[in-house]
Amino acid sequence: MTLSESLVGFTLAACILTLTPGLDTVLVLRQLMTAGASSARKAALGVALGCLIWGACVALGLGMLMASSVAAFVVVKTLGAIYLLWLGFMMLRKPSELDAQLDGAPVSATLSAKHAAFFQGFWTNVLNPKVGVFYVTLLPQFSVPNVNAGLYMFCLAVIHVLLSLIWFMLLIAAGQTSMNAWRHPATGTWMNRVTGVILIGFGLRLGTSDISFE
Repeated sequence: MTLSESLVGFTLAACILTLTPGLDTVLVLRQLMTAGASSARKAALGVALGCLIWGACVALGLGMLMASSVAAFVVVKTLGAIYLLWLGFMMLRKPSELDAQLDGAPVSATLSAKHAAFFQGFWTNVLNPKVGVFYVTLLPQFSVPNVNAGLYMFCLAVIHVLLSLIWFMLLIAAGQTSMNAWRHPATGTWMNRVTGVILIGFGLRLGTSDISFE
C-alpha cells in the first residue's frame, strides 16, 4: 500500500465512522440544546482530546500492551461503564443548564457548566475502550512501508480527530439556526432525561460486553 492509497483509504473509513451517530454525537447535541453552542463546542473539543490520547497510546505501543493485559483492559472498561452510568443518572436528576441561565444564573456558574461539558466529552472517550479497540485494530491496517509506524498511526488519529471536529462544528452551526425554537426549559429537561437514559444504556452495554482487540 502506497502512502497516498493509505491516506485516501483511511480518510474514507474515518469519514464513515464520523458520520455514524454515536455517544459523542449525543453528548454534543445535548450540550447544544441545553446549554448552547459554546458548551457544545467545548464538549466536541473534549471528545477530540480523548481520541488523541488513545491515538498517542496506540502510536507508543501502549494500546497493544493493554490489549495483552486482561486486567488492565477490564479496569478501563469497568471505569468507563461506571462513569457513563454515573453521568446518566446525574442527567436524569438535575435540571438543565439552560434552566439555570433563564433563571439568571451568574457568569461563574455558566463558565463552570462549559468546563463540565469539556470534561464530559473527554472522560467519555478516555474511559471508553471501544475507542482504543478502533484505533488498535484499524490504524495498523493502513501502515506504509519505510514510514515510521508509530508516528504515522498518530497522524492518522489526528486526521480522524480533525474530521470529527469539522463534523461537530458543522452540526453545531446547523443546529444554531433552529435554537430559538428549542430554547425552552422543558426542552432542556427533556433532553437531559433522554441523554441520561442513552448514557445508562451505553454504560450497561459497555460493562457487560465482551470487547475484543482481535
